[in-house]
Amino acid sequence: MHAAAVVFTVVAIVTVMCEPVRAQEPPPRIGPFVIDIRGTSPSFPRDALLAQSRGLSVDELPGRGFGLDGGGHLYLFKWRVITVGIGAQATLARATSSAVVQSGAETARAVTSWFTSFTPQLSFNFGTGDGWSYISGGLGQAVWSTVPDAQSALPGDEERLRTVNYGGGARWFAKRHLAFTFDVRFHQIDPGTPLAGLPGSPRTTMMIIGAGVSVK
Repeated sequence: MHAAAVVFTVVAIVTVMCEPVRAQEPPPRIGPFVIDIRGTSPSFPRDALLAQSRGLSVDELPGRGFGLDGGGHLYLFKWRVITVGIGAQATLARATSSAVVQSGAETARAVTSWFTSFTPQLSFNFGTGDGWSYISGGLGQAVWSTVPDAQSALPGDEERLRTVNYGGGARWFAKRHLAFTFDVRFHQIDPGTPLAGLPGSPRTTMMIIGAGVSVK
């Protein structure tokens, strides 16, 4: 499924789930601010061009990993059914692969990937202060390192890359100031620069699914 279709599907589902909360009278307004902390499950792409940029084979690249993201949003104004907010998100994700040994020889190395990013965001929010869905996005920077264990990082592992961050999710406030939050996010990462005799990493989109708590 196309990334945009996933985002709008998530927003549609959580908007329906928040409907009973909006039926309360009088409904509280969204905001004025919220802080999120989520555990995440990132899906690191296993791309042949990425492997070439690090002098690796595709079999050595990690796949799904784990991580954390956190951020905050300030809600500025409401226009019709949309509450507009601004904020920022920081993301830390990690994945590892294991060495493969066949006939006494190592055929694939153990590799660790780290992904870190910081992105200012603009959000459009739907619902009330007791529970709301949102879509959000922004432009920031990321560092994506993919390094075999016991080896030094290459210049491409330390390069800052422009990243478009977009996605959607929801927050449900079971208590006045504490909520459960769910988020589906896509990081569209710009190509890397050819360095140290290796090609640059390709343009890549990484999907990260997260769940955690929100405080307002």
